[in-house]
Amino acid sequence: MKNVNKLAVLLSLAALLAPALKAKSLEETYLETCRKDVGVPVPVVVVSPAVPADYAGLTVEIEFTVEATGKTSTFSIKSSPDAELGETVVDAVKKWQFKPAVSGGVAVATKVVLPVHIVDASLVGTRFAAN
Repeated sequence: MKNVNKLAVLLSLAALLAPALKAKSLEETYLETCRKDVGVPVPVVVVSPAVPADYAGLTVEIEFTVEATGKTSTFSIKSSPDAELGETVVDAVKKWQFKPAVSGGVAVATKVVLPVHIVDASLVGTRFAAN
C-alpha cells in the first residue's frame, strides 16, 4: 500500500457555507495538480464537517486508507486540538469518495495522512464547503 503524506496541504475545509469566488481556489489548484499524478488519490466527493465558527484556525490531522474502489476506510486521528472536533472531521471524511491511485495501470489502496484546516468560509471562498 502506497503512503501519501501530503495529499492535501492545500486542501482547506470551511466551517461556514459561503459562495465560491470566481478566482481559482486553493482546492481547484490542488485538484488540477494532483490529477496529473496517477499515484495520488483524487477527491471527487467531499463533505465538509459542520463545526462552529470558533474552531476556525484549528487543524485536525487524520490518517485513513483510500481503497482501490475509491472509498475510505481505517481511520485514526493523528492530532486534534479537541476530541469532538477530530471525530466530526473523521465523520465527514468517511463520506468522501476518491478516484483511487493507480500503479501499473491498476487501482491500488493508498494510506493518506490528511491535515484538515478549519477556515471561516465567510473570509475564504471554498468550493468544497458547498458539498
